[in-house]
Amino acid sequence: MRKRVGLARAIVYRPQIVLYDEPTTGLDPIAADRIDRLIIRVCHERLKVTSVAVTHDMRSAARIGQRLLLLHEGRIYAEGKPEEIFQSTDPIVHQFVTGVAEVNEHAS
Repeated sequence: MRKRVGLARAIVYRPQIVLYDEPTTGLDPIAADRIDRLIIRVCHERLKVTSVAVTHDMRSAARIGQRLLLLHEGRIYAEGKPEEIFQSTDPIVHQFVTGVAEVNEHAS
């Protein structure tokens, strides 16, 4: 409910841009999906608001984003449509998408 109230407070004055900082953090997958759908339905479709979301939740990013930027070591490492990012064969991008760190067999 707090996430919904926060979203309502953010859009009450009809801004041109809404910034989200981890909009689905701490939510179970069903609640996260509801928040994503609310962002899409209200902000994108109804109000036509540009949204910028910073998140570690790649599923949420893919649902609400039309373009994704992946930051790695403080720099933009990859950018593109969600389907382009999720289909990438780049090993770093793959780690972001799957959430599985590559194991270094030579590490002690």
